[in-house]
Amino acid sequence: MKKIIFLFCILFSFLTQAQNITGKAYYQSKTTVDTDKIGGEKMDENMRKMIAQRMKQYLEKTFILTFNNNESIYKEEEKLETGKGSGRMIMMMGSFTAGNQYKNLKTNQLIEEREFFGKQFLIEDSIPKLDWKLEKESKQIGQYIAFKATALKKTDSTDFSMFRRKKKEENKKENDSITKKNDPLDEIEIPKEILVTAWYTPQIPVGNGPGEYSGLPGLILELNIQRTTILCDKIVLNPKEAEEITPPTKGKKVSRKEYNKIIAKKIKEMRENFKNTRRSGGRHFGG
Repeated sequence: MKKIIFLFCILFSFLTQAQNITGKAYYQSKTTVDTDKIGGEKMDENMRKMIAQRMKQYLEKTFILTFNNNESIYKEEEKLETGKGSGRMIMMMGSFTAGNQYKNLKTNQLIEEREFFGKQFLIEDSIPKLDWKLEKESKQIGQYIAFKATALKKTDSTDFSMFRRKKKEENKKENDSITKKNDPLDEIEIPKEILVTAWYTPQIPVGNGPGEYSGLPGLILELNIQRTTILCDKIVLNPKEAEEITPPTKGKKVSRKEYNKIIAKKIKEMRENFKNTRRSGGRHFGG
């Protein structure tokens, strides 16, 4: 039965893809972090809770994807600020979060706004092409039938949104060979590739999705990437007045390669400053 439904949905997609489709999809993004390990065993519990609360604004967000057949713009929903977090770790988390992201499926163009430590950049890139494997598994998301697709995605060594803690054995070796005063970046790593799981619906025959993701025979309603889940909870299709989709223009234009070099240089500077601070008996990173 699932196979019949799958084939029907794919056929429906082909029959309707010539139609002009416009709409908005609202996504809830949540990232899990083991807050019990923030700051190590010696950190005061009240301080740990305060940092975890500040991190929440970067771990739980609402995004809106405005789309048509060929273009889309992905923006974070504007909210009233309750006070910006302080501390270097909080600043880093904000700096590695993408701003508005524009995609043109026809020209394979991706334009992305980024703010990195107070400087605005406009990254011009091509849309990443993933080798999606279409699965037979399906589930209901709202009023839509969604099908599973998986792909392995190569990551960049400077993409700290994909960080994970190193295995205990690796951390132990570093602590034994050097000292427990290593900077926090010694305790994490960026995997070379990650598994991306998507759930898409051919009932909305637009090959688009949240952020940089696309390339499936239907709108992506859910994404699971590392510790992050992005789930669509509302869709408005073909409104009477479709919103105009225009590429972002804010920031210095750079390629992805140039931007990654800028990040790598800044991280190196931060690590050197941290080591110098530790030698002089300064405060711990993230304070």
